[in-house]
Parts: sequence; structure tokens; C-alpha cells
Amino acid sequence: MSIAGSDPDGPVLCAIADGVATVTLNRPDRMNAWTHAMEVAYFDLVDVLDDHSDVRAVVLTGAGRGFCPGLDAGDLASRTQGVAGQEGLDRPMTYARVLRKPLIAAINGGCAGIGLIQALVADLRFAAAGVKIATAFTRRGLVAEFGASWMLPRLVGAGHAMDLLLSGRAVTAEEAHAMGLVNRVYPADELVPAAQAYARDLAANCSPLAMQGVKAQVAADWTRALEDSQEEAARLVKEPARRPDFREGVTSFTEKRAPDFPPLPPLDRTGTCRTGT
Repeated sequence: MSIAGSDPDGPVLCAIADGVATVTLNRPDRMNAWTHAMEVAYFDLVDVLDDHSDVRAVVLTGAGRGFCPGLDAGDLASRTQGVAGQEGLDRPMTYARVLRKPLIAAINGGCAGIGLIQALVADLRFAAAGVKIATAFTRRGLVAEFGASWMLPRLVGAGHAMDLLLSGRAVTAEEAHAMGLVNRVYPADELVPAAQAYARDLAANCSPLAMQGVKAQVAADWTRALEDSQEEAARLVKEPARRPDFREGVTSFTEKRAPDFPPLPPLDRTGTCRTGT
């Protein structure tokens, strides 16, 4: 099904099936170049999907031949005149990191700049064979924007990150895979189905609460010592809200059946779980 009220001609599309939301950046005539309208639509959709009880994993891809090559040329030209920029944005370009559910970027075509940022904030990145991926910032006279200098070294190491950020050069999906920037590479016609199949497996077999916990652990553990990480994991395991999922995981395993995990509770936008809804 589609998200209620979604515009089939809008800058972002969304369809839900089998616990998976497939989100499509939808400006194929511009290779899905990023605009303010696309930004607002995508980030608003992140909030909707975070609370949607039918959604347990999300796949992000692009319409047509591109994923997202970065900021639209018109917006980029305006920015050089001081009309548009980071200032004044109410949500950071990394906003999709707030999503409590697994996010898989299916990079089906050219991916650079802001498009690469959206791929970097995903939990996993699958790419079509031969697609080009670049930071591109220095080739536009820009520094590493939107947290790229924080995210890239953590994914590929300092050496590869400096290569990509200093040169702004385009690498193929295959080179990106060798660096560790991309998790898997598929033929173009198999990419989105493969990403959806992976997401369906998560939706069917993994606890939403546990997956949320893992995402939070990995994010927090970048700045923790090993001992602190282990202590936090022990604390999380003992939380009463997690006990029913653990019991269901063990019971379904011993009974050789699919698990029946409940969805995540919805959030208000302050990040507090709502109850009684």
C-alpha cells in the first residue's frame, strides 16, 4: 500500500508491503537531484514511517537511472549567492538517523554530495554494479559537509576517507565495496528486489525493539570504552520492556515457528514513547 495522502508526482514516493517501506526519491528527469521540497518530504516521511506500525524496515532508492547526485543545480547556484544553505534548516541533513528502524540504501545510480550523505546515514548500503559514488565537495569549493568527515572515517577508515574527501573523485560500486563503503553489489535489475528481500527478512524474523536497541548501541559505542559498552548491554537486556521479546524469540526458536514480535511503540516528536495508543 502507499502512504495515505502521498502525491504520485511528488518528490518522494513511498509504498509499504510485507513490513517494508520502499521510499523512492522521485525526480527522475533530474537524476533525483536534491531540492528543499524533496528534503521536507523525505524528512517528514521519516517521522511517519518511524511511527507506522506496519513498517519494520525501510529501503531508500531513486527513480529512474539515478540515486541522488547532490543538490539540484538551481539550488546550488542560489547557494553561491547566499540565498540557500545550511543556515535556517530546522532538521540536519543527517535527520534520517533518528529512524528507529533499519534503513537500507539501494544505490541504483549516481550518488554524490547530499545524496551520499543520505546513503551514509543508512544502516546498510547496497549498490548496483558500476554505479558512481563520490563526495564531490572539494570539486565544488566546499569542505566536507553534513557530517561526512565524521561518518566516512568510521565506515572506511581514515585513509580511504581522506582519499574520498580530499579528491572528491568518483569511485565505482565495486571499489566502494572493497573499501567497505558499500555492503553488497548487485546487477542493476536485482538491486531493489535484493534490498527489499533483506528488509523483509528483518521484518519477519527480528525484534523491532531489539533492532532499535542495536542501532542505538552502535551509535553510542563510538565514544564508549569496551567495558562501558558491555555494561550498557547488560543494562538493556534487563529492561522489563525487552523481556517479552526475548521470551518470544526463544519460544519461537524452540517451537520452530516464525516469531511474533510486537511493533515499536510510537513516539511523539520529543522522542518520548506514547502509551495507550
